[in-house]
Amino acid sequence: MSTLNGIRSHDFDFYPEPVHGTDAQALLERQRAAFLKEARPDHDQRKARLARLRAAVLAYRSEVEEAISADFGHRSRHETGIMELVGVIQAIDYLTRNLRRFMRPERRHVGFIYRSGRAYVEYQPKGVVGVMAPWNYPFSLTFIPLATALAAGNRVMLKPSELTPRTSELIRRMLADTFPLEEVAVVIGGPDVGAAFSALAFDHLFFTGSTQVGRKVMKAASENLVPVTLELGGKSPVIVARGHVDDRTMSSIVFGKLANAGQTCVAPDYALIHEQDRDAFVAQYKATVARFYPNGPASDDYTSIVSDRHYDRLTLLVEDARHKGASVIAAGLKPESAAGKPRTFPPTLIVGARDDLMVMQEEIFGPILPVRTYRTMVEAIDYVNRRPRPLALYYFGARDAECESLLERTTSGNVGINNTIMHVAQDDLPFGGVGPSGMGAYHGLEGFRAMSHAKGVFIQGRWSFARLLHAPFGKLADLALAATLRKARGRPTGYPSKASS
Repeated sequence: MSTLNGIRSHDFDFYPEPVHGTDAQALLERQRAAFLKEARPDHDQRKARLARLRAAVLAYRSEVEEAISADFGHRSRHETGIMELVGVIQAIDYLTRNLRRFMRPERRHVGFIYRSGRAYVEYQPKGVVGVMAPWNYPFSLTFIPLATALAAGNRVMLKPSELTPRTSELIRRMLADTFPLEEVAVVIGGPDVGAAFSALAFDHLFFTGSTQVGRKVMKAASENLVPVTLELGGKSPVIVARGHVDDRTMSSIVFGKLANAGQTCVAPDYALIHEQDRDAFVAQYKATVARFYPNGPASDDYTSIVSDRHYDRLTLLVEDARHKGASVIAAGLKPESAAGKPRTFPPTLIVGARDDLMVMQEEIFGPILPVRTYRTMVEAIDYVNRRPRPLALYYFGARDAECESLLERTTSGNVGINNTIMHVAQDDLPFGGVGPSGMGAYHGLEGFRAMSHAKGVFIQGRWSFARLLHAPFGKLADLALAATLRKARGRPTGYPSKASS
């Protein structure tokens, strides 16, 4: 089989496997050469690429559903359709509708002495964008960044997760049938390939995954001063105001927690419940889980855990909590039926979760929900603020002073009020974390601009007052400096008086 050098995208159905070091480097050089040789894609070219991507997603729908279910052990086609395919199509449609507006140069203000000129910002493609995708939503978290990078006019190299090999192989074949290698290419391989991929001199690198791996990716990218967007995770809290444990609240929390069996970066990672509502919360959580999954974990709508390693990790979290005296409660019906499906973990509550439990120190990524109580909203806010800033924060309650205090005093990637995870589906909102939960944002205008270079342009008019300030300096320069640097009237706020100095 031929190497990546000198081949065309349709010479074979599959790219060579695996693509290691020098092959990936050669592919990057090939895409960059094509980017520099050809004119920047205009609106119609970018729109056409998005249309091809959209058509491919719909054409491969059933294969995507089958591949993801096989990789996980089991996942409902409805859950894949709702949580992955719908999001991709919505993102492509949103980018297509707004593309002309996003591409339009943005006029900027010019100072008085430059008024004969004009300034604007032009958002141009960066070049070759690398995208490293995770396993938990292996399709949508590959294709939404891909669509965004294409909308911004870039070439794209993708590295899907090795934990979902069938889906990764399908993505490779699917994109080989849709784009030439010079536009979009897929690199397949394990952690060694991922490490080499993150060290390539891309024009931008987009990574979705754990905070631990994100640190390594950022370090590798820094060697080439590659700008990065990091979509990470962390422990996203859900706070329920006193008296708001009701059907609406519980339905939203159970949906956000158990979709994809909790293998979601913005899933509620722990719950803060008023101490007087704890028993009601536990009872209604159990009842809501039973309503969602009437056959328990054996229900066709309930997803399995992606690998033995992740299943064993969840088991360890629960055993650690039980050993340290926390109350471990199986939620819903027939929890024992989980044993009949490979890598299926039953919905579980851990009540009285202390900070020394492993489940309160690690991102869970599974159907386990620790529950803590608080007495006042100030106490709940302080607890959130003592921990790393989360990717998402959820609040259930009235839009009252407590809610406003929570919004004002906490910092998180995004906030959902009386809902969970729905903010991700709002295409016009930026999505991204803060610090350990991420860096930069995508979705919306912010995503387009993250994948673009904001190039400032100043065009000098026929007349230029600034020319009067060229050397040799004289009275005109003195007058201009006096006018520009004139003293402000009075003292600035907070300026110390002579008496206090």
